[in-house]
Amino acid sequence: GRRLDSPVRKRRASAISFPFMPLHPVQPLLVADRFAGLGAALIGLLRSLREEQWSLPTVCPAWSVKDVAAHLLDTACRRLSFGRDRLARPGRSFAGYRDLVDFLNELNAQWVEAARRLSPRLLTDFLAIVEPQLAEYFQALDPWSPGIPVAWAGESESPLWFDLARELTERWHHQQQIRLAIGAPPLDDPSLSGPVLETFLRALPHRYRDVEAPAGACLVVRIEGKVPYASTLPREDAGWSLLAGEAAVPASRLVLPEEPAWLLLTKGMSGEAARERAAVEGDARLAAPFFGVVAVMG
Repeated sequence: GRRLDSPVRKRRASAISFPFMPLHPVQPLLVADRFAGLGAALIGLLRSLREEQWSLPTVCPAWSVKDVAAHLLDTACRRLSFGRDRLARPGRSFAGYRDLVDFLNELNAQWVEAARRLSPRLLTDFLAIVEPQLAEYFQALDPWSPGIPVAWAGESESPLWFDLARELTERWHHQQQIRLAIGAPPLDDPSLSGPVLETFLRALPHRYRDVEAPAGACLVVRIEGKVPYASTLPREDAGWSLLAGEAAVPASRLVLPEEPAWLLLTKGMSGEAARERAAVEGDARLAAPFFGVVAVMG
């Protein structure tokens, strides 16, 4: 779908407003324990909505607050049905990434259209039943077992911990879309936003796979919320890799506030709009591909 500009605050990032974070290897993200609190926050939010707020538009094209909530119900039901309950998946092969995205968009649209027949109260009641089951199911899984491949990171095989981290980003950013639409406080607790943003940034090596740069050149991406999150993308002989933290002397450093960062990475804001909120130091050409990174299926 097309990207939308959003009512994000117009503040630009400062170049450096938090202490420097030294480099270290990226680690597996074990997030199964975060879903219960995230689901409870969603239910509390939805129960607080006034009738007219359910129909407010979101940054997700053509979807209202109610539609986004319905999508969250859909994806939770799918995960429980196909994963926990072993329901046979519809047999279908995909010619490539675009074919898969088109199929998922069709599934999503079918559910959202049907869910428009549900009242907000009933939709919330269904989510209140499903969200705790989803959290319990995820906590019972072996994070080192095979998971659903994270295609936007360029993977054809992914460990379950990465699959669940991707699932956390989905449920987090859709709830953020609802909060943004109704003017509610954002989900900015670092225990959630930290692993979400770290997961998003794992799309960087795949996005930069065709970007040329001298061996040893580094791009630092720093996202500033309640606490900072930073990743470094070094160019090595075999291609781009990813480290956590900041290279001391990068070829380019890009700093972006948390809200426009997640909006950009989930197609809720155009690259041009996000660039206006960012501070870029050094080689602007090396930073430019970041504003086309997508960390969702799309």
